[in-house]
Amino acid sequence: MADGRALPGSFLYADDSSTRLLCAAAHLEEDFALETAVELTEDRLEALGPSLGLGLVAVARHARAAVRRTTVRDALLSGLLVVLAGCVYLGGYGIQVQRGELLGRSLAGIAGTFAAAWAVVLVTERRARARALELVTDRTPPEALAPPLDPAVEARLHEQEQTNVVPYHESAERDSPFVGSGVEVQSRVWQPIDVSTPAKSSSGGDPLTAVPFDVIALHAFVAEEMGGIAGLEGLRAHERLYVLGTRVQYAGQELLPDQLRRPRAVVPPERVRTGLARPGAGMRTYLCLERAGEGGRVVATLFLRARLQHPSLTWEVAAYVVPPLRTDFERVRTLSVDVLGRWWTLFTFTGRGFLPALFRSPARLLGKGAGRAARGLRLWWQRWTIDKRHIEFDYGATDSIRAKAGDWQRVGFSERTDAVDFLQRLQQGVLTATERFLKAHNIDTTSFDQAQQVINHHSYTFQGPIHGPGNYGAGGSVVMGGTGPSGAPGGPGPSPAPAKP
Repeated sequence: MADGRALPGSFLYADDSSTRLLCAAAHLEEDFALETAVELTEDRLEALGPSLGLGLVAVARHARAAVRRTTVRDALLSGLLVVLAGCVYLGGYGIQVQRGELLGRSLAGIAGTFAAAWAVVLVTERRARARALELVTDRTPPEALAPPLDPAVEARLHEQEQTNVVPYHESAERDSPFVGSGVEVQSRVWQPIDVSTPAKSSSGGDPLTAVPFDVIALHAFVAEEMGGIAGLEGLRAHERLYVLGTRVQYAGQELLPDQLRRPRAVVPPERVRTGLARPGAGMRTYLCLERAGEGGRVVATLFLRARLQHPSLTWEVAAYVVPPLRTDFERVRTLSVDVLGRWWTLFTFTGRGFLPALFRSPARLLGKGAGRAARGLRLWWQRWTIDKRHIEFDYGATDSIRAKAGDWQRVGFSERTDAVDFLQRLQQGVLTATERFLKAHNIDTTSFDQAQQVINHHSYTFQGPIHGPGNYGAGGSVVMGGTGPSGAPGGPGPSPAPAKP
């Protein structure tokens, strides 16, 4: 209903559409499935970056299921390749001894082997496409459409989805600690605000007595008030501690109970607040205001950190946007669903691909085994050096599954305007909440009013090319669109980086 009028419904993306597309991509893209399964389910020391708006358990389940299916396929094809080699040898022997029946059996065996390989590839691809289509047509939760993982792995991934601490790699310190948050839209420190002058009494008498406050109270007030002030449904406001990867060992046992295991993704709130009140070297706490667009296609985040050094208060502000998934992650939407089209594309795919699949199957099996052994050896070496040599190890994350799968070129007009609206509402909401907080503590807001005019002069726009993070256009606006954040042309980027061997 709108003004008493009954209106028809409109098409909406599913809330978990990004999760479903990545799960489907795991069934259709073998390399992505293996890389994702390794990153999410295998033992490691490095932390994971936050994948905003993504169901990690669902993605991990489908990635692992896809890897198992292709491993079974390669094992069957490798066995058939052995049979093929035997048939070829038998045929050669039959020719040598001039025995026609051996040559006939050899030819029949070769033909049967090729037919079996064709059938194995066809069935495997058919199952992969069926699972992928099921994910985008069935409203069943995506995690329920794949076998569960080890309970400890799933518990860790659930914890990762609610992370309140992010160790970031030392290489990220040069640019930004906000690994996994997408493309930087803006990063700056707002105009300082004088908070040392008490407010004047409304009756004209002596000035009011200023109420002391700290940044913890200010963050808590802004987080509580933002939802009502900004008017944004689905806004998530929470504090998150960002720790330099090489400083994780000094951040307390709540973050790193065991130096030979990966850091925890959730720590007690007191530890998070400590990074706000007493920020140390490489340990700072930010108020994260996150909101996913329709279907999680775009996720915008505003990071805030109050800096209170009497007599002035400033806000450190950074805005980030996670763009939509690349087109190769939406391949499932191009699959034929009619009977004729479905089988025709399956037959043509199998006809082109079964011979390469057959002859490369041993290499793929050996590659998976060698990769697993190399990762195990690397992990053993890391733990040995940490334990025996007591080195300072970098536990930090470098990126996230969701951010690496995004493509800025795919941000549409409505998504750009939605992101601009979101960020501007949040900026104004922070200013409004700050003003209310200062007035509640009897602080004169004259300096705040002057600072607000300067702050509001900077707006968020998405047009023209990006020439680098945090570049400003005329009037202090952020200039975005056209090319990627480094100035390189956009378009499909690489698949999520494989786990380190």
